[in-house]
Amino acid sequence: MTEALIQFIRETYHEPTKFIPLHEPRFIGNERKYVMDAIDSTFVSSVGQYVDKFEQMMCEITGSKFAIATVNGTNSLHLAIVLAGVQKNEEVITQPLTFIATANAISYANAIPHFVDVDKETMGLSPTKLEAHLLATTEMKNGFCYNKVTGNKISACIPMHTFGLPIEIDKMLAVCEKFNITLIEDAAESLGSYYQGKHTGTFGKMGIFSFNGNKTVTAGGGGALITNDPEIAKRAKHLSTQAKIPHQWNYEHDEVGYNYRMPNLNAALVCAQLEQLPAFVQNKRDLSAMYADFFSNYPEIQYVKEIPEAKANYWLNAIILKDRAARDLFLTETNKAGIMTRPIWALMNKLEMFKQAPSGDLTNAEWLADRVVNITSSVRINE
Repeated sequence: MTEALIQFIRETYHEPTKFIPLHEPRFIGNERKYVMDAIDSTFVSSVGQYVDKFEQMMCEITGSKFAIATVNGTNSLHLAIVLAGVQKNEEVITQPLTFIATANAISYANAIPHFVDVDKETMGLSPTKLEAHLLATTEMKNGFCYNKVTGNKISACIPMHTFGLPIEIDKMLAVCEKFNITLIEDAAESLGSYYQGKHTGTFGKMGIFSFNGNKTVTAGGGGALITNDPEIAKRAKHLSTQAKIPHQWNYEHDEVGYNYRMPNLNAALVCAQLEQLPAFVQNKRDLSAMYADFFSNYPEIQYVKEIPEAKANYWLNAIILKDRAARDLFLTETNKAGIMTRPIWALMNKLEMFKQAPSGDLTNAEWLADRVVNITSSVRINE
């Protein structure tokens, strides 16, 4: 199978000999024009027309009322946790199978990550597992949810739409509302993904996105926070600009803020990229269909598909192999052949800094961590 896949990928990308990366950006639109326009304007920092345009485009794309441009997805998530009112030593539920930024952002807010298992179908936080875990390990006091073991308040929940595959976010929202836990969506990887006709990131109190160099569309580095709450949006912009009180010349600040605003140069790049988002997503969905057809001939390999009612951007394509040994052999053979593949992330609860964090039964996450591999997922341009 591995040899056939290597040949399939090389033929698909029309690269018979060159190294093929996992996911590389495509600059085939107005990127150069907009970036040069930003340079010519001299507004290259966090004030400029492209920052405003980017925020407007994000509202139009997601259907959210407000969007706040940020330096990156991690900063967006930290800001969302702060805006959710999470206090020191309170717990924030998330999945152990995630990029480390999710757990790091919780730590930046001096909160404690609390790991709950994922679903095998989505690789994202499981609403069924979450409800069962909360019923067994928490209690409600004065209208809030508390961990019976640690005594800490559980203030927020951050599920991630892994590799752009939407989870059952409606069910997740219902569980969070039942236990009065604020839902923040880590939609860093899922721009252009929908569930039940709604864009990811719009189900919770807030949602965040990443525009890192390896995402479906990129700002080089960049992020966004979206919300329908006008007060949250106002405070998000205030905190992200060092909590500076608007004034023509005075530098006055009314609380501890953050230097989290996206520069106009990055915004110019991502505005050009966002113009191509529908075409990029369709290209990636077509590639997904090609992979699904290829792997239908290899029943020992599971190609990960979107769940019913979801429309995924398929940011990174993923397959599930038989066991860890098969995974490692596949990784060795493909990378040796110049086809970049990589395993899914190490589980957060296995990392030294999070080993003491509370967690539930993580059977699915542990099973997936041994078997999931990402394969070539770039937008194809040489068709």
